[in-house]
Amino acid sequence: MNSDAGANAVEGEVTKPRPKDWFALAVLATGLGVIVLDGTIVGVALPAIISDLNLDLTDAQWVNSLYAVLLAALLLSTGKLSDRWGRKVMFLVGLAVFMGGSLFAAMTASAGPLIGARAVQAVGAAFIMPSTLSTVNAVFRGKYRAPAFGVWGAVMSGAAAIGPLAGGALTQWASWHWIFLINIPLGLIIAVAAILTVPSTRSAERRKGADVDGAMLSAIGFGAIVFAVIEGPDLGWWKPSDDFSIFGWVWPQSAPVSIVPVTLAIGIVAIVLFGVWERHREKVRRSALLNLDLFTFSTFSWGNLTAAMVAVGEFAIIFVIPLYLTNALGLNLMGSGLVLAAMAIGAFFSGASARHLAAKFGAEGTVLIGLGLEVLGTLALALMVGPSTPGWVVAIPLVVYGLGLGLASAQLTGTVLRDIPVDVSGQASATQSTVRQIGSALGTAFAGAALSVSLSMTLPASLDGTGLNQETSDRLADATRQSAGGTIPQLQGQVDAGQAGPASHTVIDALTTGFADATRWALIVATVFLVLGFVGAVRLRRASARSQATQRDAS
Repeated sequence: MNSDAGANAVEGEVTKPRPKDWFALAVLATGLGVIVLDGTIVGVALPAIISDLNLDLTDAQWVNSLYAVLLAALLLSTGKLSDRWGRKVMFLVGLAVFMGGSLFAAMTASAGPLIGARAVQAVGAAFIMPSTLSTVNAVFRGKYRAPAFGVWGAVMSGAAAIGPLAGGALTQWASWHWIFLINIPLGLIIAVAAILTVPSTRSAERRKGADVDGAMLSAIGFGAIVFAVIEGPDLGWWKPSDDFSIFGWVWPQSAPVSIVPVTLAIGIVAIVLFGVWERHREKVRRSALLNLDLFTFSTFSWGNLTAAMVAVGEFAIIFVIPLYLTNALGLNLMGSGLVLAAMAIGAFFSGASARHLAAKFGAEGTVLIGLGLEVLGTLALALMVGPSTPGWVVAIPLVVYGLGLGLASAQLTGTVLRDIPVDVSGQASATQSTVRQIGSALGTAFAGAALSVSLSMTLPASLDGTGLNQETSDRLADATRQSAGGTIPQLQGQVDAGQAGPASHTVIDALTTGFADATRWALIVATVFLVLGFVGAVRLRRASARSQATQRDAS
């Protein structure tokens, strides 16, 4: 049970939330919005960061995805800590760490420190995220949970969608440093509001021991898998294509096998051992990071699978489309942000109206409608992407996708946690958040890998008819792939300044066509994951119907 007197969940009864609790929900949702925003605000600013700090594609992927990787690795641990130490305390500690990481990121001048700063931000976000959802789950019960989770889910999807617009505006009118600096005043305001309004809640469960081994296994497993997907295109999926070095240790190109499959195998083994270890901890009644019994609730299992697929599709789009808009279509950062704001328009509109649809079709039916719109929007986007597609045309399917994202996210959260006892709400919410973050990291990783692999095929094919010799063509294609398309606007700038010959127009057109083709393949990969999410939502609906029937029979 919840130990806080201010919480309104009481065994056997449902108490109406106080006005202060609704204010607390607003504060928690805003805190959540800031960290979700930070996961997507970097996307539109990436071209500027790549140019300013001279990043390659792999560096760019890590700047974008390390945040999600560490969140995925830490959320189970921080969810458990929030249950034990108090969710409000963890929320405030997380805000402090997050603001510190944001300041560090804004002051960086090279790839390494920026990636390190993103890691610090992720640690702070890992404290914040599970404490917000588990507090909402503990305070709002019965009929009050649906609107509370609706707010939480709408903020989650809306903040993710509006991030690119904010990133474009700040980068265009100030500098990319401000996408991080803005977190400091926002964090201070949220912290003060949280002290005044958020109730102190925690779990009454007090099992002995700290599950350090489980934390290590989960971090190694999730981190290794995402590392393999991100680094595969550059280091080689099986045969090494380049040296890999870290802290002076080198995995040489002459090795019989690439480090990528080895890392992937380590990740899979670590995840399997993590499951075995958590089952053992539960059997001996010791404190465990993950209660595997949660997955005996079929709504929890299928809901998490669906949430993961939604996150993969979302973050694949958020990673790839800004690069396409800026480098292939030549839009400025603000223009790219405005195009991507179409997602936010759809998400905010549908997130606010999702409960009305849920009243007619049920929460699970609304999730299905949302995922159907997401699949339709992403597939239409893949078909419309081209070397000269107007930005407003790209925005149309993004509105459709955003409508689906708002519907799915707003209703999915409450459905996943509906059958979960409040005493384990911290673990359950941290598990759901972990699954979403794994999806976010994999979305960036798969999209980046698909883009990189596709560029290695589409760019040479597009350059074949330009008259360049093979060596020059290969060098230009590789430079464009490594820079995630950044070579294209650089060449265009030389043409505009009269520093290049007339043949450069043909080369630029060929590179733009190749980049657009590769973007299309990356979007098709995102569509495949969203289709899998739709299948999961169908199973979720069936599981929810069985659960409701069982509850009716029991009553």
